[in-house]
Parts: sequence; C-alpha cells; structure tokens
Amino acid sequence: MSPAFGAMEVEHYSKGVLLEPFVHQVGGHSCVLRFNDKTICKPLIQREHQFYETLPTEMRKFTPQYEGVVSVSFEEDKDGNLCLIAYPLNGDHDNLENLDNSDCEPKSKLLRWTNKKTTLLENEKIPKEWVWQHRKEEKIKSHKLEEEFEWLKKSEVLYYTVEKKGAVTSQFKHHNPWSIKCHQQQLQRMKENAKHRNQYKFILLENLTSRYEVPCVLDLKMGTRQHGDDASEEKKANQIRKCQQSTSAVIGVRVCGMQVYQAGTGQLMFMDKYHGRKLSVQGFKEALYQFFHNGKYLRRELFESVIKKLTELKSVLEKQESYRFYSSSLLIIYDGKEAQEVAVDSDPEDLEDLSEESSDESAGAYAYKPTASTVDVRMIDFAHTTCKYYGEDSVVHEGQDTGYVFGLQNLIDIIKEIRDESSE
Repeated sequence: MSPAFGAMEVEHYSKGVLLEPFVHQVGGHSCVLRFNDKTICKPLIQREHQFYETLPTEMRKFTPQYEGVVSVSFEEDKDGNLCLIAYPLNGDHDNLENLDNSDCEPKSKLLRWTNKKTTLLENEKIPKEWVWQHRKEEKIKSHKLEEEFEWLKKSEVLYYTVEKKGAVTSQFKHHNPWSIKCHQQQLQRMKENAKHRNQYKFILLENLTSRYEVPCVLDLKMGTRQHGDDASEEKKANQIRKCQQSTSAVIGVRVCGMQVYQAGTGQLMFMDKYHGRKLSVQGFKEALYQFFHNGKYLRRELFESVIKKLTELKSVLEKQESYRFYSSSLLIIYDGKEAQEVAVDSDPEDLEDLSEESSDESAGAYAYKPTASTVDVRMIDFAHTTCKYYGEDSVVHEGQDTGYVFGLQNLIDIIKEIRDESSE
C-alpha cells in the first residue's frame, strides 16, 4: 500500500471496516463507498489502478490522492443485514500506517430504502419485531432492485430538504439518490456472485468533499470520445451515439451529475446523467449557471478561482504526451454553506454569536461581503485511460488528448461568459 499510511494498530483495522454509501456521489455507475471521513473506496479496475500508481507528478494536484488497496467482502452481520466489509490485503499489514480509522468500527445498522426518502436506523433503537418484519419485506423486494430505482430515470432533477431547525447537516446523510442506487447495485452484484467469489479488491482514494460542510458537486464527462480502445463494437457504437446526441460531440463536455445547495429553501438539488445527456449547448450553460447559483444569488466569488484552476489543468494536459482520458470525469466542488464575514471594527468575540439570519442585507450596522471560497477541480475515473507507457496496450496515441483539452477550453469560455453576463 501507499506510504501515506502511518501509525495505526493493524489489529484494530483487521476487524474490518463497514463500508457505507458515499452520499456525495452524483454521477458514474461504479459504486463509490465511504471508508471513513477522509477516505472513499471503489472497485479496483486494473487500468485505473495503474494510472494512480504511475501518474505524472504535475497531475497529482488535479486527481484524488491514492491511498492504497483493500480487500472487500460481502457479508451478513449477526442480525442478518447485508454489508460490505473492508479488510487489509494479505501481507499488507506492515504497510497499513497513518490511516485514521477511529470512526470506522463495524456497526449493526439497517438501511431502509424507499422511492422518495432514505433513512438510517439503529437496530437497538427500534422494536425487534419491526426489524424482523421489515427485513422479511426487504428480502422479498430485493429481486426488484432495478424497478425500485426506475423512478430515478423519470425524475432527473430532484429536490431534498437538508435543513431541520437550523442544522444544515442533520438531514444530509443518505439523501443523494444516485449514491444509494449505485450502492444497492453493487450489493446486488456481489450477492449474486457470492457463491463463486467473495473477495474483491477496492482502491482507497481521498474524499474530496471532506473539507466542505455542504458540498456542491458538479460531475462533467470530458472529451469528444468516451469509448476505450478495447471497447467492443457494441460498446463503441453506444458511446458514440451518446456523444452525438449530447453536448459531448459539440463542445467536448456534458453534465454527468450535479448536487447544489439552495440556501433560500434549505434544499439540495440533484441533476442526474439522464438529464445531462438531453441538454443543448444553451441548456448546458444554464445548468452551469444553476450550479453556481444558491437559490438566492450567483456565487460570483467562485468564478476566478475555478477559471484559474481549469486553465492550469488545461496547460498541464497539453504537455501530457500520449495520454487519452476516455470516459474520464471532471469534478468541480465548493461549499454551499458560506463562511460569514463581519465589519473590520467588530469584536472578534461576537463572531460566535452571529446567526445566519444576521448576514442579510438588513443586518444593522454590520457590513458583509462575499468571502473568497475554496473551489476544487479534480479529474476522476480512469478505467479507460491509456498511455504509451502502459506496455500492454495495442493502440498507442501520440500528442495531447485534444478532445479533453477541447472540452476544457469550452468549459472555461462558458464560465467566463456567465461571469461577464452576470456583472453587466
């Protein structure tokens, strides 16, 4: 594993870590799971694993930090609940260092899914009779997984309330429908294969949303081509069709998923990939505008930072000889919960007493202005990435990934248009 792992008791870790849905996954079809607050994991794909272990130094600031590999098993806990549990790989105990695992003890939990709402229940807090009856009902329904989530395809833009009595995060956990869909599909696949195989390798990656109180996440599918060199003719035709019928073919980028906090209503807005595929270029621009709008006003203070980072990424990729990032995505992340700022002559001790309401324009003698917020720009998903340094690849490309760079330039131009039009 990665040298990033440091002092940690291997005995504690070897008990296993309960993997939960990563609730900020807004796109993709591969299951992303929460390992702990700062780390996520996803099924290991050899090509993606190779990318993370060999990526150029200058690209590391634009990708999640790679933190190693774990073994994942599909199990039932003592109460019969289906779980995914992560264990260290055989022989890797000496390298499991520096991983904060204090909040990852396996717990006995029951996840209840419904079409409109998802709730996390602790078994010990509810009647045993209800638990057994509900588990029986869930097992009966398990084979209808795809049907239960068919509503996702029909409801491509969803709103969920995340505030309750002023606590932004109180209703936040397990509300993203896309992450629940991917998690359930992963459980189903592993359950079906359990008789033949129950040991899977997952890679550990940095949780890019961990620094944000209410992460706003935009997942953009980049490039004018999505199929890998090893794609079957059927897969190739399918991916070409998706590109031609979306903004991918025209501007080299399309919306693959979105999660935006609406400050005015205390809701999260979700947009899925099905909606993103239908957008025209103008619709794509409007979706970007919506991503930077919190329901009250446009977060203009974010524009310069995101434009700067996208421009820097474009410069880095223009120098990458032979790389092709087919079907890779680009994440743009910022905090929907803004930091407050008071007048210069305010007493610092008063900061703790300020409420969100006091930051309104009518807030007395205090003068507020938007603070410079952190925006993160990262490339993810490298299952179809290729490079001449991958010796086994039959197709070798020369020069930069022009399709990806083309998409980046158009993305930069459109964000600049939104910035300039909003300042008029």
